[in-house]
Amino acid sequence: MYRTNISILTIALLVTVGACRDSAPVSAVAAPLHAGPSAPVGPVSLSSAELKDVASLRRLTARFHTFDNAVAAGWTAKITECFEDATLGGMGYHYGNPALIDGTVNVLEPELLLYEPQKNGKLRFVAVEYIVPFDAWTASEPPKLYGQSFHRNEAFGIWALHVWHERENPRGMFADWNPKVNCSNAQ
Repeated sequence: MYRTNISILTIALLVTVGACRDSAPVSAVAAPLHAGPSAPVGPVSLSSAELKDVASLRRLTARFHTFDNAVAAGWTAKITECFEDATLGGMGYHYGNPALIDGTVNVLEPELLLYEPQKNGKLRFVAVEYIVPFDAWTASEPPKLYGQSFHRNEAFGIWALHVWHERENPRGMFADWNPKVNCSNAQ
């Protein structure tokens, strides 16, 4: 594992800088954080060890279906507004745990939780995202979890990996965008 100190201020700066970029066809509520090359799209075969990791992630995050539980556990930083792409689908809001944005990768320590806004004003937990700043990762190969290499997000200088373990994604469990997620109920 590789460690570095990265503050939530750095992540907030990344989001602010990215919000100033043009990122067509991404809509006004979309994700400049995820502009550029994306994770591979499509079905993925997972080994039994990787399936166990997904099951462990589900157990860990089961309590986060109630947003207040996620906040109480440390996912307090609203990293983004609701992200949606007119063509690719959505991601929802990204909430970060500043203590975990440390340059390490661990199945049981996702840095971000993703929530889709609902009609009733509540947030539906849909996925996690693991992020590692480029400068925190000195290995020659990208970070890897679940048998998947993280992909580069040049706009923000991070390695990223989404895991749609709570909301089925026709584009694939590790795709960035999910056509079943939208921001139509964002407030």
